[in-house]
Amino acid sequence: MSTAREQADPRATLRGGLPDRYLSPDDIAEIFEVPKETVYQWRKKRIGPPGFRIGKHLRYDPADVRAYVDQRKHAENAA
Repeated sequence: MSTAREQADPRATLRGGLPDRYLSPDDIAEIFEVPKETVYQWRKKRIGPPGFRIGKHLRYDPADVRAYVDQRKHAENAA
């Protein structure tokens, strides 16, 4: 007999290992191993994961980052 604590958190699968919080530009730079300036350039050129502002702070939804990575993988495989 298993308990709820022993079962895997289904959100962990959806997050794909990403944190259960909104991500900062520093987090994105660390995840993709690029300089933070690259993250800002991606946003300016609209080619990176979609972000949004909370006041003056830029944040990224982990689900959107995962979708961006999946999209990039499929684009690479289709080429």
